[in-house]
Amino acid sequence: MVAKVSIGVPVYNVEEYLRRCLNSISEQTFTDFEVIMVDDGSTDNSFSICQEYVAKDSRFKLIHQENKGLAGARNTCIKNMHGEFITWIDSDDKVKPDYLEKLLQVQVETGAQIINCVYYYIRNEGDYYLDYTPVYPDLKRIELSGRNAIKMFLLDRYKTYTLWGTLVDSKLYKGWFCSQGVTFEDADNKFKLYLRTNKVVLVPEQLYGYRQRNSSIMKAATSQKTFSEELRLTKDLMHFIEKYIYYIEVANIDVEEEHLYIFEFIDVFFNSYRVGMIEKEEDKQQYFKYIGRYKEKLKRYWNMCGE
Repeated sequence: MVAKVSIGVPVYNVEEYLRRCLNSISEQTFTDFEVIMVDDGSTDNSFSICQEYVAKDSRFKLIHQENKGLAGARNTCIKNMHGEFITWIDSDDKVKPDYLEKLLQVQVETGAQIINCVYYYIRNEGDYYLDYTPVYPDLKRIELSGRNAIKMFLLDRYKTYTLWGTLVDSKLYKGWFCSQGVTFEDADNKFKLYLRTNKVVLVPEQLYGYRQRNSSIMKAATSQKTFSEELRLTKDLMHFIEKYIYYIEVANIDVEEEHLYIFEFIDVFFNSYRVGMIEKEEDKQQYFKYIGRYKEKLKRYWNMCGE
């Protein structure tokens, strides 16, 4: 019998947090789900911990593979999911007991194919809740068409660019895969789902607990770097921008307006935020010049396409 929801849990060297994550799943008030755990070549006790849950709960399924990175683990999850809906829970995070119940309730009420909730932080085992009223006035849910959702995606206006914290109709994942070998694989791939959907509902309820830890990918991305170190991450983000441009142009989604959003994103994210990750002043100036040349490259491309 097909489960209502497939939960994807990529696992890699998270023995310290894994039980808390899997317990938060097994304690869900909505119970018709399957859990696809993919152990991505862990070298700690993570695989054995996953086996414990498989042994005591038939809803938990475990796949082991050689290390392919987070995107590669997600792709393996996708290949083995059979649910009507799909959600992701990263193996060092946790969710509220009514996470699935509330997202499914919104889906029934609205008929939306994508439902996003917002998150709170987990730091040193404490839960820290955020003030979302500046983004969600009166903390009311927001409904968007897929085309309008993708227009809001680049600047992350509603704090929902991650794959986790989202319930998605599994039909939207047909032919979808996660790009391997890039940083921020969430943003690099989630926007593609919006092109297929009838409706997106954004729920300003903090149902997902996102853990901040020193060894995480995000922590590595926000530490001080040299110009060459930052450049590697910046090139991944440029790859995402160019993929995003391609998809919105193919879909003919207010292209000229999106060009302005893209330049705003570059100014905010690169020239204001990413440059702050660079330690030396001379490296920062070199970075500013590099980003300036990239903006000129995009302008030349758009001028050529407009002729």
